[in-house]
Amino acid sequence: MDFENQLNAIVETIAERKALVNTEEATKMTFIMPFLKALGYDVFNPSVVVPEYTADIGTKKGEKVDYAIFKDAKPFILIEAKNHTENLDNHNNQLVRYFNTNPSIKFAILTNGVEYRFFTDLEQQNLMDKIPFLVINLEKLKPRDIKDLKRFICTDLNLDEILSIAMEKKYYRNIQEIFKNEIENPSDEFTSFFAKQMTEKRMTSAVLDEFKSHIKKSFKELINDLAYEKITSIKNNLQGINDDEEDEESYNDEKEIITTEEELQGFYIVRSILAGTGANLQDISYKDTLSYFAILYQNRTTKWICRLNFTKTKKWVNFPDDTYEQIEKLEDLYKLQDKIIKSYNDRK
Repeated sequence: MDFENQLNAIVETIAERKALVNTEEATKMTFIMPFLKALGYDVFNPSVVVPEYTADIGTKKGEKVDYAIFKDAKPFILIEAKNHTENLDNHNNQLVRYFNTNPSIKFAILTNGVEYRFFTDLEQQNLMDKIPFLVINLEKLKPRDIKDLKRFICTDLNLDEILSIAMEKKYYRNIQEIFKNEIENPSDEFTSFFAKQMTEKRMTSAVLDEFKSHIKKSFKELINDLAYEKITSIKNNLQGINDDEEDEESYNDEKEIITTEEELQGFYIVRSILAGTGANLQDISYKDTLSYFAILYQNRTTKWICRLNFTKTKKWVNFPDDTYEQIEKLEDLYKLQDKIIKSYNDRK
């Protein structure tokens, strides 16, 4: 199973079992260890992942951090783990103390199994930065988060590249945070920058207060407009693919889902293709929706092999790599057997 699918499986596990995980140890076993395993680290090899790693600080002996990941027989990532119910804002101090115990340590991760905060020493060598350069929330996972996490896969690890990107990420996060704060609560300097370009009035408190209100409203409208344009663009692209379907009625949750004979035939063709590879056909199932007919591995919606979009005049096959293939007739599915087999193997 590739990294993205393993990550999606963890996301699925969090959604299914979060209410049952009530302790820090359960959080480690259920969420955090599978995450490290997905990155390719052998969690059962004590030369790679060391639980309860001793990080002596000066005269203070026996201090332990939850995990240390080793590279070339030296620790280079420290991980402090908390219960998923914990607010991570309250736990930075421990990692700050541990970080400078060994010059080989380059990264520190603070996590509750759902959110992962990545730290390094950009400001001062061997002294952990106060602000993480990367924050990943698995419950709000974005495509760029997956790309960022892939850099930490053990077989593809490039420390120099990560440190270079970490500086950029830190600046991006700081800029975004400053911009967010200025939009929500504009400072006098920020307000004055705009006001002076629109009025010759003296920048009194009354004028600044007036323009602060204008700034809040205008940025809110701008963000809404940008979001609307993006959503409209996505809808138009989808409509281009499904232009023969029944417009908005097809998205009505109350409309009956009808599995067509053609979709079932497509499913059996895909199964016959996979049967030729020795696949266990019990693992191949389907789920019909109002928008598409999904062919699944092990009946899991996060492990779909392909999706069939059949209309009256067009037939499309969608794959997890965001590619679409148009076919003229059902038999053309056999022409896509290489992509179907690859997608199946990626789901395993």
